Amino acid sequence: ATLIEAEKGDAQWSYEGVKGYMPLLGFLFETPICLVDEFREGNVSPGSGHLAFYRACQARIPHGKRIGAYRADSASYQAELLNALEADGVHFAITADQDAAVKGLIQRLPEDAWQEPVPGCGYEVAETIHTMNKSTHAFRLIVKRERRRQPDLLDQQIYIYHAVASNWPIELKTAHAVLGWHNQRGQAENFHKELKAGFGLERMPCGDVEANAVFFRLGVLAYNLFTGFKRLACPAAWAAHTIATVRWRLIQVAGRIVRHAGR
Repeated sequence: ATLIEAEKGDAQWSYEGVKGYMPLLGFLFETPICLVDEFREGNVSPGSGHLAFYRACQARIPHGKRIGAYRADSASYQAELLNALEADGVHFAITADQDAAVKGLIQRLPEDAWQEPVPGCGYEVAETIHTMNKSTHAFRLIVKRERRRQPDLLDQQIYIYHAVASNWPIELKTAHAVLGWHNQRGQAENFHKELKAGFGLERMPCGDVEANAVFFRLGVLAYNLFTGFKRLACPAAWAAHTIATVRWRLIQVAGRIVRHAGR
């Protein structure tokens, strides 16, 4: 089983200094190969097309493997996607939109339901069961609350809440463990950083969407080829190296001058 990271870009891909694109990227976490890249303009809704995107990731999974886990931000909090993941037997942890239903559930949680995972950690965790209007299965709604360090004049709530929808069985992952696993999706930001800074995708070459999409796809292909090169042709210790480090160690440094015994 494999883990898919579905992450939208952070709207910092630009051309001529103008931020205008928000790619949607699906990473095979263990490798980490970019399975699917969907180049989007910045005015496209971040929540559109996530079920089709998940199906595209499924189609590109290596032979003999399957998607076993899926984690993503709130753009993927959609009933049709959750239904598909449940039907495929995929464990998920997806940031939940704090809509009226979710906020109501949070407010109705009894005070004794909130527990500190580790004494003195500074936050509390509780969970309940939730379902969406069009979802076919109920799922766990795991909520973290943290006291505001500074009061807000416009918002009088004393707590900041973060909610995660998950179908991980409680016997496999406690609420705290699900939150920890879900937070590991931040690693995808390092994948983004490597694509942008390492492979020259920080800026697009022109103002034409189709041309920029081709340019972006070439960058993703180069990233995937480099990832394969590290795993198949380099020492095992190089697997975590960025392209900048490999350039320096493999190409830019052709020899080394050393001193030994006064010579």
